[in-house]
Amino acid sequence: MGIPIYTVDAFARERFSGNPAAVCLLATPRDEAWMQSVAHEMNLSETAFVLAKGTDFQLRWFTPKAEVDLCGHATLATAHVLWTSGKLDPSIPARFHTKSGLLTCIQRDERIWMDFPAKPLVEAPAPAELQQAVGARILWSGRNDMDWLLELESEQAVRALRPNLLALRELPVRGLIVTSRAEQEHDFVSRFFAPRVGVAEDPVTGSAHCALGPYWGAKLGKTELVGWQASRRGGEVGVRLAGARVVLVGRALTVLRGELV
Repeated sequence: MGIPIYTVDAFARERFSGNPAAVCLLATPRDEAWMQSVAHEMNLSETAFVLAKGTDFQLRWFTPKAEVDLCGHATLATAHVLWTSGKLDPSIPARFHTKSGLLTCIQRDERIWMDFPAKPLVEAPAPAELQQAVGARILWSGRNDMDWLLELESEQAVRALRPNLLALRELPVRGLIVTSRAEQEHDFVSRFFAPRVGVAEDPVTGSAHCALGPYWGAKLGKTELVGWQASRRGGEVGVRLAGARVVLVGRALTVLRGELV
């Protein structure tokens, strides 16, 4: 028997939008080199590897280049696959043990609700090399333990940004979030670049919203927000603030089912 593997569009309104993730259902543990090779072969921003652990699951995420500590869209995709494949009853929460602690997902109103750690930012001046790599007017800059975040002056500035990816690769962080107030429909827009871990621009980044939610919640005086990640594919992420946690909300659609032989 082969190893089941799926491709799922996460934070997507329809297929071929949002952020595609591969989900690999393991029956036994596999070593890191093998998982990294599979992620490189799949060549998506994230490949998730999930293994039953009693009534819960162990979950790890790999880009084509490296393992990461937290990934929103691949967690969303994994919960969707467990429920739709019959590995887990849809009425039962999906509980994942990860490098970022316990993450829990439930289904409600045809959407998936994910309990994640908040990743608040500390204000700090952007290094000169980061300013040069971005080449746009920065209204605010700060970072957390994963990423830099820069607020730009407008949605148009975020959408038009063409950063120097070679320069971003040298920054000692996972990636760069750029954001602004949204002009209509959503509370904010964002984009995410992570060339250091092999992802030039990520289509929709759930984990970035662990920082974006608290940031825009404080600025706008809201505890419930909706963000739009303005990549070429685009995707919508709901955020609810809950103290040291955030709840990320989105939809997922299966695109491909297969097996590794």
